Amino acid sequence: MKVSQINIFPIKSLGGINLTDAIVETSGFQFDRNWMLVDENGKFLTQRTMPEMALFYTEIRENSLYVYLQSNLQNGIEIPYSQSSGKIIKSQVWNDPIEALHVSSEADTWFSAQLKISCQLLKMDLSNKRFIENKYKVNNEYVSFADSMPYLIIGEASLEDLNDRMEIPVPMNRFRPNIVFTGGKPFLEDSWDKIQIGEVFFQVTKPCARCVMTTIDQVTATKGKEPLKTLAKYRKVDGKILFGQNLIALNNGKISVGDEVKAL
Repeated sequence: MKVSQINIFPIKSLGGINLTDAIVETSGFQFDRNWMLVDENGKFLTQRTMPEMALFYTEIRENSLYVYLQSNLQNGIEIPYSQSSGKIIKSQVWNDPIEALHVSSEADTWFSAQLKISCQLLKMDLSNKRFIENKYKVNNEYVSFADSMPYLIIGEASLEDLNDRMEIPVPMNRFRPNIVFTGGKPFLEDSWDKIQIGEVFFQVTKPCARCVMTTIDQVTATKGKEPLKTLAKYRKVDGKILFGQNLIALNNGKISVGDEVKAL
């Protein structure tokens, strides 16, 4: 088994970036979900209610993140990586209260104009860590603005199994995994406890419960019924539709496409 994809999503719920290698940090890959958009009440924005967020693309540049609409590469905004201080904004991700850094009025204005809703861009404040649930901790791990866990892994065989059951196949980007691997049987990842990729060891924490975001085409932002309709027929456990496994990293390091995935 080998890594076939590495993906990061710098701004929560916006388009992702496919990488050949990535730095593994406790809270997730470097830059992964380090930023988040919130409405005027501090509630985080996602594709669940605003599918058009899928149409925002991101690029990693030397000193900044560049964000632009799929339809207009030139009309974008630069977001510096280096910000480490600023006005603290209170928000939350699901039930987790968060104190984050306000990025800038310029960013607020740009995103508000594109989304046609008053919003603010926040950055993760490393001095205010968001710790994962106690029952999943190994070394007091914390997470960025991701829903619950720092990493998500899915096998290509699992997606092939799903697509074999559907009239129209869906791509892997519907599930927004950080790590994709080739080889092995469908849903082999469900059986893992610990794995090693390159120089990094990961603990498998829990299956990933899937939501309506998987029904949004990441290129057109249109919504449908699949793949949840098909997944519900054979991947539903205790009322949750499961696809992929969440992970925490037990050490920092780097992983690359082509690295072997070893089940321990």
